[in-house]
Amino acid sequence: MKSQADTRQALVIGAGLSGSAVAYSLARRGWKVLVLDQAQCVGAGASGLPAGLAAPHVSPDDNVLSRITRAGVQATLERAQTLLKSGTDWALTGVLEHNLLGKRRLPADPLDPHSALASASQIDAAGLPPRSPALWHAQAGWIRPRQLVAAQLQNPNIQVLWEQKVDAIERHDETWTVTDAHGHVLGQAPWLVVASAFESLALLQHLPGFAVPLNPLRGQISFGHMADLTETQHQRLPPFPVNGHGSFISGVPTPEGPLGWFIGSTFERNCTQTPVRFEDHAANELRLSSLLPGLAEVMAGQFAPDRVQGWAGLRCTLPNRLPAVGPIDPQRLPGLCLSTGMGARGISLSVLCGELTAAWLNNDPLPLPPALAKHLAAQRFAST
Repeated sequence: MKSQADTRQALVIGAGLSGSAVAYSLARRGWKVLVLDQAQCVGAGASGLPAGLAAPHVSPDDNVLSRITRAGVQATLERAQTLLKSGTDWALTGVLEHNLLGKRRLPADPLDPHSALASASQIDAAGLPPRSPALWHAQAGWIRPRQLVAAQLQNPNIQVLWEQKVDAIERHDETWTVTDAHGHVLGQAPWLVVASAFESLALLQHLPGFAVPLNPLRGQISFGHMADLTETQHQRLPPFPVNGHGSFISGVPTPEGPLGWFIGSTFERNCTQTPVRFEDHAANELRLSSLLPGLAEVMAGQFAPDRVQGWAGLRCTLPNRLPAVGPIDPQRLPGLCLSTGMGARGISLSVLCGELTAAWLNNDPLPLPPALAKHLAAQRFAST
């Protein structure tokens, strides 16, 4: 897929993890990129998650999702190392996966040297009983998504316009035009990348050839300040993040600044509302009791209404849990691309998807083997 020098301009709708990653990947290849977002500033949507994990998925047969997330996590960690401040914005801590249901077994012949059975000392450090089923991911850690988004948008080839609500997109004379509800033109470019999570559906569903089955997924995390913990609670905190049935992270700055602890998230399908709900705090407390029973036992008081805080956001999923990336339908919708559907794996996959989109548009070598890249291609949903 070629792009001539005078067409190296793109519009990106959405300034979250997906949109900022696409914009950055294009900008560092010399493209001029205009990013439009309806929010007032960075992190208003799902990318405002206070803290999350970049950690691989593993499976006994090292399936497609496992191979793609492994490549995605590596891309994210490399991007974080380049753009972010270690210890404040992110940290390569390693992640222990408490394998509660026994589904995340390693392949008989592991291809990932960075994932292995957790050692007795790692299991003990997490506060789990001896011989608890657990994996250790060395190439994994926590990231504050908002900081990654802001850093990716700070490129001289990127212009961001906030408070721009896109109402319609149209293509005329090999140029995509984006307008608001009053018909005012917000931007024009030969290439348009829609990266606005579930809201992408409203913009695209009327177009010929579009059949990407996007679904909303609400998630809420619960968190509190480290300074509010008792000495006993501090002593029971694992020295690294733990995931499995949700994830637990501590020692990471909260949105207000002080260091905090975080547990979550909930998963509520087909829900487009994002108010913080106390019943979801209760669900996250239950999640902690499965993930880290010993810690949950001493943390009960931290979930009281006057102590616990929350954040909720709307993510976007696809039936096979793999994103839809790149050109949607080159014949009927030339120049129109998508980068969405990452579900709860936006931290692990958005950078890779941005690189994949930019590679397709810039006619570069792909960051994945073609046999894997095809599983992410938005074209796989093109209607006949």
